[in-house]
Amino acid sequence: MKNSNNRNVYLVGGGIASLASAAYFIREGIAGDHITIYEELEVPGGSLDGSGSPENGYVLRGGRMLNFSYVCTYDLFSFIPSLTDPKITVYEEIQAFNKKIKTHANARVIANGKIEDVTTMDFSSQDRLDLVEMMAVSEEYLGSKRIDDWFGEDFFKTNFWYMWDTMFAFQPWHSAVEFRRYLHRFIHEFERINTLAGVDRTPYNQYDSLVIPLIKWLHEQGVHFEMGAEVTSVDFTNFRGVEMVKCIHYIQHENEKEVHFGADDLLLVTIGSMTADSSLGSMQSAPKLITNKADGSWKLWHNIAKYKPQFGRPFIFDNRISESKWESFTVTCQGTDFFYLMEQFTGNVAGTGGLVTFKDSNWLMSVVLPHQPHFIGQPKDVTVFWGYGLFPDNEGNFVKKRMSDCTGAEIITELLAHLRYEDVTEQLLKTSNCIPCMLPYITSQFLTRTKGDRPEVVPEICQNIAFIGQFAEVPDDVVFTVEYSVRTAQTAVYTLLGLEKKPTPMYHGDHHLSVLFDAAKTLLT
Repeated sequence: MKNSNNRNVYLVGGGIASLASAAYFIREGIAGDHITIYEELEVPGGSLDGSGSPENGYVLRGGRMLNFSYVCTYDLFSFIPSLTDPKITVYEEIQAFNKKIKTHANARVIANGKIEDVTTMDFSSQDRLDLVEMMAVSEEYLGSKRIDDWFGEDFFKTNFWYMWDTMFAFQPWHSAVEFRRYLHRFIHEFERINTLAGVDRTPYNQYDSLVIPLIKWLHEQGVHFEMGAEVTSVDFTNFRGVEMVKCIHYIQHENEKEVHFGADDLLLVTIGSMTADSSLGSMQSAPKLITNKADGSWKLWHNIAKYKPQFGRPFIFDNRISESKWESFTVTCQGTDFFYLMEQFTGNVAGTGGLVTFKDSNWLMSVVLPHQPHFIGQPKDVTVFWGYGLFPDNEGNFVKKRMSDCTGAEIITELLAHLRYEDVTEQLLKTSNCIPCMLPYITSQFLTRTKGDRPEVVPEICQNIAFIGQFAEVPDDVVFTVEYSVRTAQTAVYTLLGLEKKPTPMYHGDHHLSVLFDAAKTLLT
């Protein structure tokens, strides 16, 4: 590694990919005060967000599961001190929490107000053949096929599909290649998909448990955070056939600025964003659907992609909102009444269950009740849960409106009707604050694509720039995970520094006979 004392590192985006990259640069010898993170928003964290108050309501735009196979993520947090106990690491804190609070869902799927038996997968012989064949063929063979190009109509009515698609947020029109990757990547979860017993959770929401301690550590190392700074374009120069960044342009608080690069300086760009242009509603209003790319992440990628085809094709992912959107909601309850009713219904104390999916919901709605408190500083008499609907343009079963047109109060009403809790609806509405959130690009990384649509983390033609986050290409690994973002960070850092190191080896359950045997048993149920 050359000139590490003079080298400056610039990171565009304040999400987990950039934060992880900064941490790995520091671990590899780059001084923290030589690292600068530019974030368009005033708060870092990107899609791993969590905010609000007990008075005004808490907000989680999305939720992420963790798993023992998230080897890059756990490597990162194995050297970040815990926020609550600096004597241990965040990783140790997560492990201790999951030994204490174990997930085993008793009510994974609900229909007609009753718990469904999902101990069998409901596969037909053809479904089994199709699944095995999909896992056997190559990504090149699948190409740009959709999931529903591969499976018959009845497959999407199986217990397996209801659990798999809501656990990971797949839709029938999403990429068969991404679906295949998930089958391989999480084959070790086949046998416990009905209980979600393999899911790891953080003590609090992931912003409080992961992002805050990571940011605190980075600040202590001297990393510079430039907030409210939207990077708008990147200037390149070609030197002996190699593309090199020579300048970045950004706007910060309405002031146009630029940074000129030295010979050894590096740039890492988080391209695209699954939570860009998100919009919040309230108990009295529905969220708006924003389609004009008001956030800068997509615009920047478009500007960069104009320069070279090796920089990807962002229009593949941000131009099909009807295929990539869904709606989430966060409910803040004054008191524990709803949590008590759900515990009686499911048999799960909050934090020990998983997603509760309403199979007969026109919105395909799911909710999850996490361990409380879910936010640092959350009062004991306040409870918080999260949910989402995969089909926000459908009319509700009970509230005869599209989910996307519903207020928070109407979403709660629909949820309670599915649970057959109509007799307590009026009371719970008085003590609950539901904040819906429209997410136009939330599963855009699942959309059908072909080779080259996502750029390599470090394209061969480049020397001092890397692409990180959910829309950079990492062979075999799966998007829509914290793990994917951290793996892009490791890849970018090790490659740009010219180190003889590889990212943490991926866990391959499909290489273990015991895992394959258990998966085969599940396939036959």
